[in-house]
Amino acid sequence: MSLDTATRERIESLLKSHRVVLFMKGNRLQPACGFSAAATNTLNELLPEYHTVNVLEDPEIREGIKAYGDWPTIPQLYVEGELVGGADIIRQMYGSGELHALFGLAAPDRTPPAITITDAAAKAIREGTANAQGLALHLEIGPDHSAGFQLAPASEHDIVAHANGLEVHFDPASAQRAKGIVIDWVSTVQGEGLSLKFPGAQEVKSMDVQELQQRLAADSITLIDVRPAAARAQLPALPQARILEDEGYEALAALPKDTELAFICQRGISSQGVAERFAAHGFSHVHNVAGGMEAWHSA
Repeated sequence: MSLDTATRERIESLLKSHRVVLFMKGNRLQPACGFSAAATNTLNELLPEYHTVNVLEDPEIREGIKAYGDWPTIPQLYVEGELVGGADIIRQMYGSGELHALFGLAAPDRTPPAITITDAAAKAIREGTANAQGLALHLEIGPDHSAGFQLAPASEHDIVAHANGLEVHFDPASAQRAKGIVIDWVSTVQGEGLSLKFPGAQEVKSMDVQELQQRLAADSITLIDVRPAAARAQLPALPQARILEDEGYEALAALPKDTELAFICQRGISSQGVAERFAAHGFSHVHNVAGGMEAWHSA
């Protein structure tokens, strides 16, 4: 792949102007692909600031950076003008502590977190992983307390916690956030699944649409609509609602922790998960609207 002189000079100018540059799809606040999101999630754990280049807005840079470092995919991380690699390498270096060293940061705390796995959750995990030979159960917990389980090969750099005869693998940041969590198996009207309870987290209460109507009329609750734009086009958001997609999680999480919050989605399923994340962040009065917008319009 050839690289013209003008594009090479533009790339070199970017690398000289910024110590850390991530060529990605989208930007730090709104990644436009899963690999770019994974890269920014990792870098966000370590760096308060770094420069990003949205290759979707610049076709010359998008193709040119592939030729410049002889690296065929996006994202690409450069530090002090040198190519580090893509999303997988960034993640591997983060888990091993090499990325911390590269940025001049202290090595991560590798102490396994103390966690609890209930008998019901342990039974479900054993049944679900019975045929997953060679794979380990990984739990990733984001800064907003969003959490995801996955089966993947174990790494020598994983931080491994033991509970109820099981192993759970963590990256360094997730291990810190996992301290004191309880992993349970729950059954709700939305279905069955593994659930996390963080130390000090308040229980999310269910609120029907009749109570929501009364609370909105009294201006005694903050309603947050967690639906994407496509769903809001089908059933428009209530005029009192704050839109999670527009305001962003961080802005709403900055509200006073005693704010009365109600979360709503189309049917009351996805809003439950968002409500639990806010409860895990220390909000003391959190509600999920049962039935969501469909229940509101049919009431």
